[in-house]
Amino acid sequence: MTGLVVLIAVLVVATAFGEWRARTGGRLAIPRGQVTRAALSPDDIGHDLGERATLVQFSSAFCAPCRATRQVLAHVARSEEGVRHIEIDAESHLDLVRRLGITRTPTTFVLDHDGGVVRRSTGVPRLAEVVGLLSGMATR
Repeated sequence: MTGLVVLIAVLVVATAFGEWRARTGGRLAIPRGQVTRAALSPDDIGHDLGERATLVQFSSAFCAPCRATRQVLAHVARSEEGVRHIEIDAESHLDLVRRLGITRTPTTFVLDHDGGVVRRSTGVPRLAEVVGLLSGMATR
C-alpha cells in the first residue's frame, strides 16, 4: 500500500512539473540576476548586431526544440527589417554559457541595437510574442 501512495505522489508531482514547464517554456521573460544589465558585444557572439534587434539562440547538437527555434527565429529575421538571427553552439562557448546562466537549450536572448539583453526565453519562443516585442523596438 505504501508503494502505491508513493507512486501516486510521484505521478502527481511529475505531472504538475510538466504542466508548469509547458506553460512557461518559450515565454520571453525579462531577465533576472546576472543577466539583467548584461550586454553582448559582437566579440561575444562572433557577429555584428542587427540594426534594430538581434536574436541570439544558444543550441546544442541533438536538440529537437533547437531546430524548431531556429525556424521561428530565422523566419522573424527574414520578415522583420533590421533584425538579425545568430545561432551559437552552447558546447563550443561554455564561458559565455556560464556567464549568461544558461542551463538548457534552446535559450534565446533578444538584444536591442546596442547589444543590451531585453528578453530571455528557454524553449521554443512563440512567433507572435517575438514579433510583438520587436514591433516596439527602435532602430539605431
